[in-house]
Amino acid sequence: MKNIQRYLLFSLLLICFSALGQKVDIPKKPNDISKQTGYYDFKTNLLSKSESERIERKLINYADTTSTQIVVVVVPTTGGQDVSKFAFDIADSWGIGQEKEDNGILLLVAVEDRKMSIQTGYGTEHLMTDYKSKLIIDNDITPEFKTGNYYAGIDKGTTAIMEVMSGEYRGERKRDRGSSFVAIMFFVLIIILITSLFSKRGGGGRGGRGGGSTLADILILSSLGSSGGFGGGNSSSGGFGGGGFGGGFGGGGFGGGGASGGW
Repeated sequence: MKNIQRYLLFSLLLICFSALGQKVDIPKKPNDISKQTGYYDFKTNLLSKSESERIERKLINYADTTSTQIVVVVVPTTGGQDVSKFAFDIADSWGIGQEKEDNGILLLVAVEDRKMSIQTGYGTEHLMTDYKSKLIIDNDITPEFKTGNYYAGIDKGTTAIMEVMSGEYRGERKRDRGSSFVAIMFFVLIIILITSLFSKRGGGGRGGRGGGSTLADILILSSLGSSGGFGGGNSSSGGFGGGGFGGGFGGGGFGGGGASGGW
């Protein structure tokens, strides 16, 4: 019995030490972070040299013309840590964004985990809402990442962020048109069946048919009024509410706003 207890204790300690050993620290702030923007890859080689340089120039030029500072960080893994918290810790440690403007935005990509996160500074959250951040991840970045085109995903993602900040982004959540069409046709079929049933029960007289037509009109108008659920409906911003992290972001502040996703 004692041998079994010792074995279990040893196994538990081994698991605990193994878990501690796998913990991944956030990457250290680069020496050239003084420019406060750019593309930083930590031993993943996700993009080619020319691709990373194009992204780098794009972000620096944007910061020079708008003062909004976008940083892209690529890491192998978060070591099992929540990607949103990991991204926030990077932003907090590095001090992305201007102190009084709180205008930093971070896009983190964890390659082996196949996860990503966008973190937004207080000064950008009125435009880069959690909802818009999620749209960019789902509609602009993820489709490209799924095909292995990481440059296109990062390029489109950063362009979308810039468009949001200038009020030009028109991204909408993608919908399954096939499923929507089937649902609409099913609803129309139900209306036809109900209308037919009430028409027969009303008899051959005008009053009976009038009652059936009235019911059909009500059902059809009701269906038209509710069909907006299949259309747009993404006009409101910030549908996901505020984020869950507090504390300062360098000299400025981040509130944990943004979104996460995977491919």
